Amino acid sequence: MTASPLARRLTTTDAVVIGLGSMIGAGVFAVFAPAAAVAGPWLLLGLGIAGLVAYCNATASAQLAAQYPTSGGTYAYGRARLGPWWGFLAGWGFVVGKIASCAAMALTFAAYLVPPFWQRPVAVAAVLALAAVNLLGITRTAALTRVLVIVAIAVLGLVVAAGFLAATRHPAPGPGPGVAVGAYGPGVAVGAYGVLQSAGLLFFAFAGYARIATLGEEVRHPRTTIPRAVLLALGLAVALYLVVGSAALLALGPARLASSAAPLADVVRAAGWERAVPVVAAGGAAAALGALLALIAGLGRTSLAMAREGDLPRRLAAVSARHQVPHRAELAVAGAVVVLVCTVDLRGVIGFSSFGVLVYYLVANLAARTQTGEHRRYGRPLQLAGALGCAVLVVTLPWQAVVGGVAVFAVGIGYRLVRLRLAPPPGAGGDDGSATSGG
Repeated sequence: MTASPLARRLTTTDAVVIGLGSMIGAGVFAVFAPAAAVAGPWLLLGLGIAGLVAYCNATASAQLAAQYPTSGGTYAYGRARLGPWWGFLAGWGFVVGKIASCAAMALTFAAYLVPPFWQRPVAVAAVLALAAVNLLGITRTAALTRVLVIVAIAVLGLVVAAGFLAATRHPAPGPGPGVAVGAYGPGVAVGAYGVLQSAGLLFFAFAGYARIATLGEEVRHPRTTIPRAVLLALGLAVALYLVVGSAALLALGPARLASSAAPLADVVRAAGWERAVPVVAAGGAAAALGALLALIAGLGRTSLAMAREGDLPRRLAAVSARHQVPHRAELAVAGAVVVLVCTVDLRGVIGFSSFGVLVYYLVANLAARTQTGEHRRYGRPLQLAGALGCAVLVVTLPWQAVVGGVAVFAVGIGYRLVRLRLAPPPGAGGDDGSATSGG
């Protein structure tokens, strides 16, 4: 590897904050409605399954990151443990799926603040502003993420208080568990399949701990910091989601929650706190910005790792000498997100993003199962459970998400096959993969 290394500046607290900023995104303000539509009163069971699969995946990522403290996350681990194709599939799914998620987060942020006519310009401005923050260095990213996380958690605390207050005043009516009720979704009967489908959708909320691993080249004492930060951030996020989901179910009931376009705003309305609705909107905007900021950072590092190996254009492997960030990769990510924001509305990509992330963690679990000796921190049964959990949740996603995900991976496989066919033999000259540092 001839590209310049990144600087190790992140503490454990910084890493936890970035992980929380990724997980406490706009998803928490919207994901409970589609999950309730398929799981009904069993929503919290679906959330528990998603959290369990996420825990298995987190232990795999933590174990791998301790052995390979470099940029790229599962892309790097898959290459090292399973081979280049496995790494490519993980990296491709992450980059393509999360670029779409970035566009969705930017549009969601704008939707909280301005009328429809202004949403695309405001979303573009948000992408450019956060890309600029990332270009100033990873410590600036961590500092801004900390502010946005504090705002989002404070607003979620308000929602929880409103939900439990509403439940004590007016208990939400609803059918008992196990009753098949079409009100939760068109023709949907509550059962095991619905619970698993809700878990696949809710898994979208827990994908952010991967961001800590993708920043492995910038964390101080990575062999101890990354495993600790991954599990701590995930534990805090799961606990918060369980409390918020419980409050939403108690305040609205499963049927009303399933049909809500803005479930957390409806929770505060149910408590009679109409004046707090704009505050919830501000919290959603802050959460969307926090997730977008962490996504751009993680995408830049994964793109950097893929460029170093030639799986993306090698010019993206440059690292800024002044700020120690992958500036070309981050600019390319921001440019791709801006194009998507200006051309399509991707606010409905929860299922598609979950498909890519589940494949990403499937590779992580398979890679972690091959580790031996001193590098093993957790038992192989956890990684087997994580791999099986990812596979099950993938096939229970809505069919549109599965078809879209398969199509995206087919495009990626075709791209890599063409690149390998056209690549010059080693030592033939031309682009040798070197990357120079630039300001």
